[in-house]
Amino acid sequence: MSKLGNLGARLYRGEVGYDFIGKRKIWYGISILITITAIVGLAVRGLNMGIEFSGGAVFTTPKTSVSAAEAERRAEAAADGHQAVVQKLGSGGLRIQISELDTEQSLPVQEALAKDLNVPAKDINTQLVGPSWGEQIADKAWLGLGIFMVLVVIYLAIAFEWRMALAALIALVHDLTITVGVYALVGFEVTPGTVIGLLTILGYSLYDTVVVFDSLKEMSKDITKQTRFTFGEMANRSINSTLVRSINTTVVALLPVAGLLFVGGGFLGAGMLNDISLALFVGLAAGAYSSIFIATPLVADFKEREPTMKALAKRVHAKRAAAAAKGDSREEPRRAGDAEDAAYEQEGAEAAGNAAAAGTGVAGPRRQADSRGSRGRGRPSGGRR
Repeated sequence: MSKLGNLGARLYRGEVGYDFIGKRKIWYGISILITITAIVGLAVRGLNMGIEFSGGAVFTTPKTSVSAAEAERRAEAAADGHQAVVQKLGSGGLRIQISELDTEQSLPVQEALAKDLNVPAKDINTQLVGPSWGEQIADKAWLGLGIFMVLVVIYLAIAFEWRMALAALIALVHDLTITVGVYALVGFEVTPGTVIGLLTILGYSLYDTVVVFDSLKEMSKDITKQTRFTFGEMANRSINSTLVRSINTTVVALLPVAGLLFVGGGFLGAGMLNDISLALFVGLAAGAYSSIFIATPLVADFKEREPTMKALAKRVHAKRAAAAAKGDSREEPRRAGDAEDAAYEQEGAEAAGNAAAAGTGVAGPRRQADSRGSRGRGRPSGGRR
């Protein structure tokens, strides 16, 4: 644990790092492959829509000795082949869900189930769900999703800029597509709980993305006034500085969700917990991935196409080439030196030169000689604390 903590501190200070931005084409390729798989699964298998969306009947029986598998077989026989889903209740009873069953068909099915399960017909509780109600739920879910997306784009465009808003929107669509595709491939039933889970993961995904964007905004402030880092390199530093935080928050969020999915849903057969927990588990993992490997690299791609960032990149590379030709490695990107350091040092040097040329004894702004350990103290942009 101490090694992990030390690695996190070194990542934060910029002493070590992984080139996420430089390898962004690899991450794009992986994401495209996963997204295509999800879309193909959705197109081939489709979603297993729950009774709330397709309509049907739900029969709740009193305590019975008949197993869930046997009850499912008898329910489908009584319903003339309509698909049935049976869950064992804690009281010993059964919850039998039969899709696409109307009011006229429900009464004979109820009587057949009472006979097959050896329980009184009057003790079987019957609930009918019309398909129109399911359509209303679906319409409201799409409306809520659309409103959420619009508000997210507006907020990010105001708080950051439109390029970050666009990148975050693409990352959200990426996460939703993967989650829905997993539902299609696994065959889990889509219920209102699934919709709740999908809407919940959007917030988690956006949280990780905003954390990285906030770090990038702080680090890239006045970036054109220095010649040590390109925008892509600055974006890479922002990812590395928040990497451990993103991993920690994702793992902490995934642990209880994994308990719901694998323990509650797998061993206890906890019904709707399966629907919510699967959406949360897949969505949280996809959101953490997209914030690091999709959203920020996309921002770097968008920004590096600007004329000012292209000019900055030319200046940075020209300065490094000149330094390399002289055999001077000091012009290479340094460990904890931020863009603010370079701009401040350059301003001090120019002011001192102007003062010397004018014959005055007044020097421009300069900082006291500091040790390597005290550089960047108190700054949020990645300096040593």
